[in-house]
Amino acid sequence: MGNGMVRRCVRLVSTGLLAIVTALAFAADYDQEIETLAGHDEIQIALSVIDETSDEALDWLVEINEIPAPPFKEDVRAGYYMQLMRNVGVADVSIDEEGNVLARIPGRVGNKTVAVVAHLDTVFPEGTKLLVHRRGNEYCAPGIGDNSRGLVAMLVLAKAIITAEIPLDQDVLLVGSVGEEGIGNLRGVRHLLRDDGPFIDEFIAIDGGGASRMTLVAVGSIRYRLKFKGPGGHSWGAFGRANPAHALARAIYYFDEAASRYVNSDGAKVTYNIGRMGGGTSVNSIPFENWAEIDMRSVDPVRLKRIDELLTAAISRALAEQNELRTLEEALLVEKEEIGFRPAGETPVDSPLIQRFIAAMRHHGIEPQLREGSTDSNIAIFQGIPAVTVGGGGSSSNAHSLNECWVNTPDANLAIKNVLLAVVASASK
Repeated sequence: MGNGMVRRCVRLVSTGLLAIVTALAFAADYDQEIETLAGHDEIQIALSVIDETSDEALDWLVEINEIPAPPFKEDVRAGYYMQLMRNVGVADVSIDEEGNVLARIPGRVGNKTVAVVAHLDTVFPEGTKLLVHRRGNEYCAPGIGDNSRGLVAMLVLAKAIITAEIPLDQDVLLVGSVGEEGIGNLRGVRHLLRDDGPFIDEFIAIDGGGASRMTLVAVGSIRYRLKFKGPGGHSWGAFGRANPAHALARAIYYFDEAASRYVNSDGAKVTYNIGRMGGGTSVNSIPFENWAEIDMRSVDPVRLKRIDELLTAAISRALAEQNELRTLEEALLVEKEEIGFRPAGETPVDSPLIQRFIAAMRHHGIEPQLREGSTDSNIAIFQGIPAVTVGGGGSSSNAHSLNECWVNTPDANLAIKNVLLAVVASASK
């Protein structure tokens, strides 16, 4: 029995044996759907195409990764990826106003759209060396697993569907999204899922490696750039003016004190982090500005709101105390700028999309691992669109570091096969 089934049974214990039996039958329906689908000639051809494309996929991995795609500068990689989509046979490919690559495989009916998304951008700034180093089956370079592998998996998926001429009833929209990482604030998917954008019925993100991971709980986050500002001056001659650096340090101390107690209290997990700090001009100058970037996360919107309130209180206290200490001139000012917000939420485990993925994994002998995370799926989940984030196969390590690596494991193609079965099942209704 998979993890998803265990969770459903636990939730349904209070409703009695009938509900548990119903849940088991419900899952069996999807297992049968996937088993039947996998036996079709076109699907067998598509699964073979995935295996036969393995060497080409490794070439794509290196090519894509070595094209820089820092925050807000994904255009060169997007253009190359658009051409790769055309090369594998997708006729309808374009780049939208935000920079997303959109590749549509039309269905015969076309009154439903299943979106598959992999993000183009990396967390690494412009100028980062992206040359891929290969050691046997290990490929190492910044961004190789997150998310060059996801982009490659989506290319292989497109090639398999088109080469096998799978008769889809509904449209499949393959999206190379921009702005998934950091200060990108999911801008690509926000644009995709805008009110007047293409209507999306189901949403699948491919991000990172692995074949068993399913992220269906969206971790919400709030991010701020905090600035304390003052007149600045010489450390000797202007001594007595309010010091932004001292105020920032005081605010961080008060926040850390209160937040560390709160995150250890009863309730859903909450985290906080001071990721970057800066400001000032020299060691012998009172700064005119000091800043910090702050990240807070939780799967519970109420808990997230509360830790945000603790930050606000710490800032107010630090500002008041530092201004009280000054003996010269004007008071400090503070700015709290929101630089990121990702909503929390959850796709129900009994939704057809999740059940199809669980059934596809079981078909390949994989035990599904249901997880939580912060990905492009957050926006879809928040909007009530059934959504999940899955791995693109292989094994990834050291994500978001200069030592990031991806290993081409023997079962690397199973993840793409899982996506194929789930997507075709959803697009055949």
